[in-house]
Amino acid sequence: MSPFKTFRISFALKNTYRVNTILFSLKQIPLIKKLLPGSLYRSRALKILAGVIAALWEVVGTFIGKLLYFVTMVCGIGALYETAAQAQTFLHILLFLTAIGTYVNTSLFNPTRDKYYATILMRMDARTYTLVNYAYSMLKVVVGFLPFTLWFGTRYGLPLYMNLLLPLCIAGMKVMVAAFSVLLYEKKGVFSHENNIGKVKGVLLVLFLAAAYGLPAAGLSLPIGASAVLFALGALGGVGGVFILRAFQGYREVNRQLLAGLTQQMDERTSTAKKTTEKAISTESGISSQKTGFEYLNELFVKRHKKILWRSSKRLALICLGLVAVCVLLIHFLPLEERQGINTMLLTFLPYFVFIMYAINRGTGFTQALFMNCDHSLLTYSFYKRPAFVLRLFSIRLREIIKVNLLPAAVIGGGLALLLLVTGGSEQPLDYVVLVVSILCMSIFFSIHYLTIYYLLQPYNAGTEIKSGTYKIILWVTYGVCYALMQVRMPIMAFGLMTIVFCVLYSVVSCILVYRLAPKTFKLRL
Repeated sequence: MSPFKTFRISFALKNTYRVNTILFSLKQIPLIKKLLPGSLYRSRALKILAGVIAALWEVVGTFIGKLLYFVTMVCGIGALYETAAQAQTFLHILLFLTAIGTYVNTSLFNPTRDKYYATILMRMDARTYTLVNYAYSMLKVVVGFLPFTLWFGTRYGLPLYMNLLLPLCIAGMKVMVAAFSVLLYEKKGVFSHENNIGKVKGVLLVLFLAAAYGLPAAGLSLPIGASAVLFALGALGGVGGVFILRAFQGYREVNRQLLAGLTQQMDERTSTAKKTTEKAISTESGISSQKTGFEYLNELFVKRHKKILWRSSKRLALICLGLVAVCVLLIHFLPLEERQGINTMLLTFLPYFVFIMYAINRGTGFTQALFMNCDHSLLTYSFYKRPAFVLRLFSIRLREIIKVNLLPAAVIGGGLALLLLVTGGSEQPLDYVVLVVSILCMSIFFSIHYLTIYYLLQPYNAGTEIKSGTYKIILWVTYGVCYALMQVRMPIMAFGLMTIVFCVLYSVVSCILVYRLAPKTFKLRL
């Protein structure tokens, strides 16, 4: 079979899988599923629409991930090093992050469903299939990186030829490491893929991250010439890697080992996740409660899951407390002008902390543990879904998750107020109160938010996989809004009061929705 025909069939196979996934997700959205016919998967018009969406996603996915990568991890964090040379820091960070990406973001030895269907079930030529799809993935790397290396590189003053060559160098470094994996397999009979980082790769990950961000923070970074030489060596290594990958004949055996039992592994994710959760559950025989009813059930759950809930919360609070102490100590050694700059930032950067509170909230972990170790069984009983009982247990659980999340939130809120005070303070004493209360309200909001959408959508099936398209959309929208708020600058009083009012209103609306809708929506999924 020719490489072109192999690519056409493999792409059609992948696209079919994506189309069916999109159609399934559409059927999970309440307002849309009523409009869709029962014979959804036989509808040619809907398949064409889903195919167009899948094709657009293929194009958009080539660029959107790269854009976020540059905006956040390369240029976003690099902007914090104001005293460093921007071009030098840009190349330095990009180099070390590319080194990480060579082994944690690859597609050569990556077990996927479409690879399983093509090489195992359809018995396509494994060598041709693997090489063709790997070449396509490297082409997407070059095409996806090119506009952003041109844009950001030109912005930082790098020469045009370097900006044009950077995508080729990045792809070359990936090919070089992939070729090394092939040589390792030929010599020792072992291979690795991106879903199995391992200890050695984990250590390299930490070291490369420390080099990428820690060295510029200490005022050190590789000269532009040195970074350019390392990128060029990676590109040359990639050229040699192409010949190694083409000469390798063991793709079928590697894929056979890699994909062996893939369907069983997918089915076993439930037991694996459950075992992971069970390890964190306390097995002390003396755990008991003097309460009754749902309070009894909740107290036993919290006591048995204290490692999942309270241990991580306490650790996070201690880390935040240590960071506050270090910041206060460092501020005493800063000149007055820099203190005033930090003070001005604190007075207007409150919206930024919405994303931080979103990131540290334990809502999703709490709801997953609830379903896996409690609701998964109790939802089979009709009494468990009575409106009064649903609202009662919802309020009890909400109280508990709020308490868990409030501990680090209180440290962060109090720490910000202290930092504001030691950097010059505020002309309005009420700012300190609003600052602390608004941070607490952010924590309360996310606690309510995750528990509410859990009750209204119940996204998990019996295998604890998220099967609700609406739930996924809400999670993405939540992330998008929180990320957008990082760019907003507002005075503490204005944004803080808005946060407090919104939190109160959201709490009232959530309770009403849960009482009215949860008895119908809080159920087991197939």
